[in-house]
Amino acid sequence: MEKFASVAALLLLLSFPVAFSGHDYGQALSKSLLFFEAQRSGVLPRNQRVTWRSHSGLTDGKSSGVNLVGGYYDAGDNVKFGLPMAFTVTMMAWSVIEYGNQLAANGELGHSIDAIKWGTDYFIKAHPEPNVLYGEVGDGNTDHYCWQRPEEMTTDRKAYRIDPSNPGSDLAGETAAAMAAASIVFRRSNPAYSRLLLTHAYQLFDFADKYRGKYDSSITVARKYYGSVSGYNDELLWAAAWLYQASNNQFYLDYLGRNGDSMGGTGWSMTEFGWDVKYAGVQTLVAKFLMQGKAGRHTAVFQKFQQKADFFMCSLLGKGSRNIQKTPGGLIFRQRWNNMQFVTSASFLTTVYSDYLTSSRSYLRCSAGNVAPSQLLSFAKSQVDYILGDNPRATSYMVGYGNNFPQRVHHRGSSIVSYKVDRSFVTCRGGYATWFSRKGSDPNLLTGAIVGGPDAYDNFADRRDNYEQTEPATYNNAPLLGVLARLSSGHSGYSQLLPAVPAPVVVRRPMPIRKPRVTSPVRASGPVAIVQKMTGSWVSKGRTYYRYSTTVINKSPRALKSLNLSIKNLYGPIWGLSRSGNSFGLPSWMHSLQSGKSLEFVYIHSTTPANVAVSGYTLA
Repeated sequence: MEKFASVAALLLLLSFPVAFSGHDYGQALSKSLLFFEAQRSGVLPRNQRVTWRSHSGLTDGKSSGVNLVGGYYDAGDNVKFGLPMAFTVTMMAWSVIEYGNQLAANGELGHSIDAIKWGTDYFIKAHPEPNVLYGEVGDGNTDHYCWQRPEEMTTDRKAYRIDPSNPGSDLAGETAAAMAAASIVFRRSNPAYSRLLLTHAYQLFDFADKYRGKYDSSITVARKYYGSVSGYNDELLWAAAWLYQASNNQFYLDYLGRNGDSMGGTGWSMTEFGWDVKYAGVQTLVAKFLMQGKAGRHTAVFQKFQQKADFFMCSLLGKGSRNIQKTPGGLIFRQRWNNMQFVTSASFLTTVYSDYLTSSRSYLRCSAGNVAPSQLLSFAKSQVDYILGDNPRATSYMVGYGNNFPQRVHHRGSSIVSYKVDRSFVTCRGGYATWFSRKGSDPNLLTGAIVGGPDAYDNFADRRDNYEQTEPATYNNAPLLGVLARLSSGHSGYSQLLPAVPAPVVVRRPMPIRKPRVTSPVRASGPVAIVQKMTGSWVSKGRTYYRYSTTVINKSPRALKSLNLSIKNLYGPIWGLSRSGNSFGLPSWMHSLQSGKSLEFVYIHSTTPANVAVSGYTLA
C-alpha cells in the first residue's frame, strides 16, 4: 500500500504543469504588504492603497469607556483578536530588524513600518493602565453568524480585557514582545515613540509575570478560536528575550537563564512555531544571544536552548530524530486548517538561523550529521517557491500573484461588493444568501493574502465555504516579509549578529589573533563597579575586530538616579548608553539603576579595551 501511494504521488507530480521558473520575490513582497492594509480597522489614512476598503469599527471600546478604534482584523472575519494580532506585529518587527536594509532596497521599508505602527498604535490604546490590557473586540460566535462588510457590521462589539483578577500572561507576554520588538524598529526614526513602546513593554511583562494565568480562562470567548494550548510560559520567555534585545538590560537575560529549564525553553523539542507556541522562536533568539557571546554565566543553559533550536531546524530539513511531515510536493504539513501559517513561520526561522550560523561561522548539528547553513536558506526558498506556484497544482497561494491563484477567498470584505461602490445595506444573514454562496470570483481582489493552502496531498479546493484552505490571516503574511526581503537580495552571506559592522571575510590562511588583555573588574568608583570582557573577534579586510561587553553594577543599597561615564580610546560604534558630547549615561529608557542591578553596553573596535571610568553619579 505504501509503495502504491509513493507511485501515485509521483504520477500526481508529473500530471500537473509545474512552473519552476524564478519568482519575483520583490513583487511578492510588495503585494504581501497590501494585505495588511485590507485588514485595517478604524479610520483609514489618506495614503490607504487598498481603495475598496473604508472606515470601520469606529465605536470599538466605547461601551467600555475606552477608545479601541484601530488595529487589525485577524483573518476573514471582523473580530479583533489580541493574541494573533500581537504575534503578527512581533513577526513584522522581527522582519524589519533582521532585513531592514533589504526591505529598503525593495522600496518597502516605509510600508513595513507603517504596518507595524498600525498595530502598536492600537496596543497603546488597548493598554490604558499598567495591569489592564484589552485582548479582544467582538465575539467570534456572533460575528461568524453573520456575513457582512466590516464597514457596516451589526454584530456585537463588546471589548474583553485581562487584569489582576482575570489574568492572561500569554496575551500580555506576546503584546510585550510586540512592543519591545517594535521599539527597536522605531529607535532611530522616532526615538520618543520607541521609548513609549518600551515603557508599555516593561509594564506588560511585569503584569504577565506577576499575575499568571491563561488568557482564554479570562476571555473565554476567545477559547474556541485562539485558545492558548501551550499555556503562558513560552510567551514569558519570548517576551523576556525581546525585552533583552530591545533594552540590553541584564535582568531579562538573567530571566531566560534562571527560567529556561523550569519554563520549558530548554526542554521542549518543537516541530512548529506560530501564534500559540513560541518555544522555537525563543530558542532561536537565545541561540543568537549565545552566538553573540552574551550568555555569560548562563552559557550552559543557553547551549541547551540552542540544541532545541537545532532540533527544530533539523526536523524541517528531514535530518533530525523526529521530522515534520511533508506533502508529496514538498510543503511542510502540520494541520488541515490554515497549514500555511506554520509554513511561513518556519521559513522565517530557518532564514534567520541560516544567517546567524553563517555570521558566526557555525553549522547546524543534526542527528544525521552536520549541515551547512545554506541548506536552511534553500529550505526556506523551497517553501516560498511552493507558495508562489512551484507545486503540483501550479497554484499560487498568494492572492494576486501569478496567473493561477484563489478567486473565492473566505473573507467577508473581499467577497462582498465594496461599500464605496454599492452602499445598499447587507444584512447579517442576507450576506450569506447573496454573497457567501456565490460561485463567482470575489468582487474585490485581496492582493497579497496568503490563504490556508493545500491538504496533506497537495489538493486544494477554491471554494468560499472551504475556510480551512481559502481563509487568509495576518500571521500567515507577517513572517513572510523578512523571508521575501532576504530572497529578493540574493544568496550572499549576511552578518546578522553584528549589523552595521563589516561582514566577516574568510581568510585562506588564518591569522593568529592576539586577544587583548582584559581585567575584571576594570574599575570601581564608590558604589559603581565596571566589568569588561571581550566576547568575540573576527577578521575583515585584513583587520581584526573585537566585540567588548561592559557591565555596570550598582553595589550601593540605594538606587542610582544618574550616572556619567568617561570612555576614552574608543574607536568604533557603541550600543546601550545615551551620549552627550564626550560623556555617556544611562540609556534614555532607564530612569534609574536599582540596588544590586546591572546594565550592559557593547562596543566594537579593532584594538585593546577602551578606558571606561565613572566621572559622576547621583544616588536616590
